[in-house]
Amino acid sequence: MDCDVLIIGAGAAGLFCAGSARATGARVVVIDHAARPGEKIRISGGGRCNFTNLATARERFISENPRFCASALAGYRPQDFVALVDQAGIDWHEKTLGQLFCDGKATQITDMLIRRMNGAELWLDTTLERLEAQGSGFTALTSRGVVTAGRVVVACGAKSIPKMGATGLAYDLARQFGLRIVETRPGLVPLTFAEQELALTKPLAGVSVEAEIRHAKTAFRDALLFTHRGLSGPAVLQISSYWQPGQEITVDLAPDCDLAAVLRDRRGQGGRVAVATVLGTALPARLAEAIAAELGLGNARLADQNNATLDRIAARVHRWQIRPVGSEGYRTAEVTVGGVDTRDLDAKTMQARAVPGLYFIGECVDVTGWLGGHNFQWAWASAHAAGLSLAAALR
Repeated sequence: MDCDVLIIGAGAAGLFCAGSARATGARVVVIDHAARPGEKIRISGGGRCNFTNLATARERFISENPRFCASALAGYRPQDFVALVDQAGIDWHEKTLGQLFCDGKATQITDMLIRRMNGAELWLDTTLERLEAQGSGFTALTSRGVVTAGRVVVACGAKSIPKMGATGLAYDLARQFGLRIVETRPGLVPLTFAEQELALTKPLAGVSVEAEIRHAKTAFRDALLFTHRGLSGPAVLQISSYWQPGQEITVDLAPDCDLAAVLRDRRGQGGRVAVATVLGTALPARLAEAIAAELGLGNARLADQNNATLDRIAARVHRWQIRPVGSEGYRTAEVTVGGVDTRDLDAKTMQARAVPGLYFIGECVDVTGWLGGHNFQWAWASAHAAGLSLAAALR
């Protein structure tokens, strides 16, 4: 069939862009190899979809070109998507740090986006077998037949969560048309440890603590969770997008406490209190006992420790330096860091500079947001930027 716009990918960015393009009266076809649209929307936010973040700003995104995302984010703000959600009658609430969630099921967002497509064709269970530039447009060979389109939008995501059908198709298409790729890696992903560190963390699996995690000049404060493989929790997921193999992270397990001062004060009170007991006033009991045992102080009394030992205990809690051996990979990563090189895209339109009519939006682009709704806001914003360009071209 013939259409004005072919969109490859029925995720957040693809569905949103389809609605914007369809608003011009264009003939729009969206294809996806999955059986259902918006799968990442469905599972996000524990099934309630953390659909945006009110504190979205370009400083909360990672890219080889940190300024690239600014134009699209300025052109479509969180309040714009909230207005769309309100218009659809979807109830929502704000959690900490500006994160907005549906009161009900995440599929309400998908349903809203599909209604907004307003007649665009949605072909699911449809694979793209070949895409070629032809004349002033493109020809796509799909499992449902040949589609010719004046313009093509690549919105098929990235490599994270392959069990949901994620692939590197967007990168293959970018390379085919001469665009560069910034090396990719898993982001917002749990970190894993070597056997010697696992001796500490395995027995603590399930223990959670408020912590500050630092890598170079970047730091996040949020919950940390010990796992059988290493560390997880929001603070760890955040730092994972900046961390790379071979690098250290520094963890403060009690950021609200001057532990050295607390230990000295309690020692001055005398008595037979154990080191682990005092540590337990600042840390979960299991973690306090594990650290005391690691330092050879499992049964030691606080009154028997000198200042150097107290400083060593405090340093272990406030400046725990550890070198993860890896991450859990794309299997559990919420996003992919890296992607289509922004040097080859127009920041205002998301169009490939050297290939008129070819657009790349959403997660496949080298723009990765923090945890907490930022990546959905990038999906909406980049799709909106492409949609404006398409609308202007189709008038």
